[in-house]
Amino acid sequence: MFMKNCWYVAGWSHEVEADALFARTICNKRIVFWRDEAGRLHALDDRCCHRGAPLSIGRKEGNAVRCMYHGFLFDTSGTCIEIPGYAQIPPKARVRSYAVVERSRWIWLWMGDPAQADESLIPDTHWLDDPDWACTQPGRLHYDVNYQLVNDNLLDFSHLSYVHPKTLGGSEEYAQLRSKIERLPRGLRITRWFLDKPPAPFVAKLLQAKGMTGNVDRWNNYDFLLPGVLIMDSGFAPAGSGAQEGNRKDGIEFRHCQVVTPETENTCHYFFAQPRNFDKDSLDVSQALYTSILAAFEEDRGIITAQAENIAAEPSFEPVACGLDAALGQFRAMIARQIALESEEEAAGAMDGSGNVGRRNEAQTA
Repeated sequence: MFMKNCWYVAGWSHEVEADALFARTICNKRIVFWRDEAGRLHALDDRCCHRGAPLSIGRKEGNAVRCMYHGFLFDTSGTCIEIPGYAQIPPKARVRSYAVVERSRWIWLWMGDPAQADESLIPDTHWLDDPDWACTQPGRLHYDVNYQLVNDNLLDFSHLSYVHPKTLGGSEEYAQLRSKIERLPRGLRITRWFLDKPPAPFVAKLLQAKGMTGNVDRWNNYDFLLPGVLIMDSGFAPAGSGAQEGNRKDGIEFRHCQVVTPETENTCHYFFAQPRNFDKDSLDVSQALYTSILAAFEEDRGIITAQAENIAAEPSFEPVACGLDAALGQFRAMIARQIALESEEEAAGAMDGSGNVGRRNEAQTA
């Protein structure tokens, strides 16, 4: 099961072209995305209400989409506005529409009741298109695992020492650190400093080019928000230069933006990009960073996929929890609590005939 009353990243804006229909599965729902004549984005169930054919293999006609099985035509709200050869359209001839917002190059999709969609809950990722920051090319990986295993990975950075020794990690001392964990209304804030140590391999050459040849102070401070959004302030500065106290003028900074979006119970999408505040006009730096980050994320995908296969082979396996699991344990509990709340309210809505889902969002009001 998945949360419904939250915003999921469904893709990058460039993926939905002006005259095309774009299909993607989110939370077990096949959805078609398309743009009207003004360029505004819309999202509908990718299933014609007549015989169930995919709308994504239909065609766009002005501000409407036509199913290319029997010709039903649907407007932006999902209402059927034409049936070839029939003037009378059944009242139930419609497909579900979804609240969808484009912001900072990402497409945000609300899977619950559109009337409950609150755009103020969309996390701030403005660095992705802020002219004061440079950004790597947009990235996406597909995982053949449950999305919560990827969330787990992002909530415990001690794995950097062992999964990423030649990319993001470096010294095994990094795994000895204990992160500070704070509860947020819709997630967790995790703070991790690594002081007076050699830099991680993926930035060593960049730092050397800037004259930082010795040890550095490193920080990985991030918010991890429901249902799986990581926004991280990270960077490197000369050891002892005061970065921890706020003096970062001699260092380099990143604002990592990464999102895990469920596709099905056993697959998920992973979207990512790395804005930075240095060498903003250098395409070479952008490409070098993207190549290094992608290599590291492939390392993650390798170990998480192997983990998922092992778990699937023995469903009775019960993980042994330890102190390292504090953040991921809290986050899984938040998701479970929200799913339970939505299920209760959906059942109550069915009983009173309203059919409404999610009158209250515990994470929103906490």
